[in-house]
Amino acid sequence: MITTMAGTGACPECGAATVSIHEAMPWCAGCEWNLDGYDRARQAREFGWSWIDRRTHRLAARLTRHQYAALVARPLESSGPGLAGVLTVGVSLLLLAGVLALAAAGVWLLFAYPFPNFAVVFGVALIALAVALRPRFGRIDPDLEVLTRDEAPELHALVEEVAGALGAPVPHVIGVDSDINAYATSVGLRRRRVLALGLPLWGALDGQTRVALLGHELGHFVNGDVRRGPVTQPALTMLGTAADLFRPAGGVQGGGILELIGEWLGRMVSWTLSKLLFVGHLVLVATALRDSQRAEYLADEMSARVAGTAGATRLLDVLLSEESVALVVRQGARGGHGAATWRAGLARSLDGAAERLPLVRQLSIREDTSLFTTHPPAGLRHRMLTARQWQDPRVVLTEDRAGRIDAELARHYERTGRIASWSA
Repeated sequence: MITTMAGTGACPECGAATVSIHEAMPWCAGCEWNLDGYDRARQAREFGWSWIDRRTHRLAARLTRHQYAALVARPLESSGPGLAGVLTVGVSLLLLAGVLALAAAGVWLLFAYPFPNFAVVFGVALIALAVALRPRFGRIDPDLEVLTRDEAPELHALVEEVAGALGAPVPHVIGVDSDINAYATSVGLRRRRVLALGLPLWGALDGQTRVALLGHELGHFVNGDVRRGPVTQPALTMLGTAADLFRPAGGVQGGGILELIGEWLGRMVSWTLSKLLFVGHLVLVATALRDSQRAEYLADEMSARVAGTAGATRLLDVLLSEESVALVVRQGARGGHGAATWRAGLARSLDGAAERLPLVRQLSIREDTSLFTTHPPAGLRHRMLTARQWQDPRVVLTEDRAGRIDAELARHYERTGRIASWSA
């Protein structure tokens, strides 16, 4: 519901009436006064203390606005990682060198002295620590249903056409799942490229928003996203893993006074070390995600380049309407209807929300801002695209072609529909 507040609810900056939706803290739709404010009632806690969450939100809002202002007036072509990305790579290399040093020291202790000796115990401990901290390169999600070219030739052809229009590499694996989401990633030592399409989302999209979704996800293979580099993985995970390893476990029962004092001192050292490592982890992740958000803007630009600005901005509005997607898919599935009904239902929902959508986009600027989010607020992403030169689509997905793709996915749609119909 949209409400307007006058009198005492007037904007102190420009005097216009303030607005609010979803019972959010009011703001000015014109000059955006109070849009960067911290709404304790609606925003998720990150640290658990309101005074800290309020300050980190303000910092995130400043950084997010500054990044938008810096990018909106210049080309978004990828020129490699920015300063945050370079810092993340440097820290990752140092951490990786540290893990190799732990492993080497452990092996040296195993053979440096005649067996048996206490050095072996320390050597095994160092090797175990190095193994626990080793980089993980990911694997294909076991819930992902991989689609071969023989199973889905039309979908594979469309993905290849979009990749060609963007100058992006073709994924090694294309799969579907039952999430209202889509993602592109690289897994394993060989960095196999994986494209995953959530069928509730894919089925509810019309032709050009499907192309936009593919353009955005495939754009991640060429947009310099720091999260997808194998070298940067240690900086994003290693200190967090170490903090978990050093977190104090439950104390032992009984024992004398000396045992209790020793245990207390040990727990204090472990607690302090765990917290220091966790703070370092948070700092590194927050730094890396600045570069990741820049990459998201570039992926949106590539989405508009291949699907047209209209298709790319409509996709962002759909992503702001995830509850509507879930609702139309669930209702359609319970009525025994497939993707065509999902699309029609979502189109009606978006048309009915057209008047409210500008405020929904604005509110996302407040509620989707965080030091630890991988994406900029959808409202700023939409604003970035509309502020740039309008683009016509390079790839057009006709209704006939979309229908052939849906026919290839019919069995998977049925399974997704059954899952959706069971959900609350």
